[in-house]
Amino acid sequence: MGRSRRTIPEELLLLALDPTTGTTAQPQSLDLGLAGAQLVELALAGRIAPDGDRIAVVAPRPTGDPTLDCALELLRRRGAPVRAVHWIGGPRLGLRQTYLSHLERCGMVHAVAGQMCGVLPTTRYQATDTAISREIRARLDSAIRTGVPPDPRTAALAALAHAVGLGKHLYPGNEGRSSRSRLRDLIRHDPMGGLVAHAVMDVQNGVAAQPRRSAAAAGRQSGAGARPAAEPARGVPMQSRHGSMARAVAH
Repeated sequence: MGRSRRTIPEELLLLALDPTTGTTAQPQSLDLGLAGAQLVELALAGRIAPDGDRIAVVAPRPTGDPTLDCALELLRRRGAPVRAVHWIGGPRLGLRQTYLSHLERCGMVHAVAGQMCGVLPTTRYQATDTAISREIRARLDSAIRTGVPPDPRTAALAALAHAVGLGKHLYPGNEGRSSRSRLRDLIRHDPMGGLVAHAVMDVQNGVAAQPRRSAAAAGRQSGAGARPAAEPARGVPMQSRHGSMARAVAH
C-alpha cells in the first residue's frame, strides 16, 4: 500500500480534530472508530474480507503500513474469522495517540503542550494544513448534497463518522439535522463500512456479547446450548504503557 494516500483511520481522526481547540470530538467512541477504520482499510487493501458478521484474513502479506500490519498480524494469529464486535470492542492501548503522532510526523498536525487544572501535563493537536481537513470534509458534503453514491473510501468514512457520533460535530444544531440524517444513510453504500459501523454502534450499546443471527439460523437452534461467543480479540498495543502515560492528551 502506498503511503501517498491517507488511510481511513487518519482521515477519521482529522475529521474529529477541532481546528480551534485542538481537542478531539467523541474521544471514547472515536477509539472504537479507529479500530473499525483499520478493518475497512485492510479490506480495501484486499487483506481481509467479511464472513457474515466476522472478519476473515484472505491475504496475510504486509501492506507496508506498520500500524495496519500489526492489526493484520493479530487477526492472522487468531486462526479463524473474528467477530467484528469482539475485535472493535477489545482494548486499544495507545491507538489514537499512535495516529496523532503519525500525523505530527507527517506535518499534518502539530503538538501544543499545556496543563490541566494547572498541574497535569496535556498535549493538544492542531492542524497545520487545514486544506487537508477541508478536502476530506468536502467529500462528505458532496455525497450528502448530491445524493450520488460516493466512492468506497468516502462511503466507509461517512459510515464510521456516523457510528462514532461525529455527525453532531460536523453538522451541528437544528440546521444540520437533515445533513446528519443523510450522513447516516450513506452507510448503505459500502458493505464492509456498514458492517464495521454497525459493530462500532453495537459495542457502544453494549450488545457485543450477543452474536447476530438470521431468523433462519435462530429457527434451527435446538435444545443444545447456543454456540459460545468467541473470545474478545486483543487490541493493537501500538505503543508501550509507559510511552502512553508520558503525555496526556486532552479530550
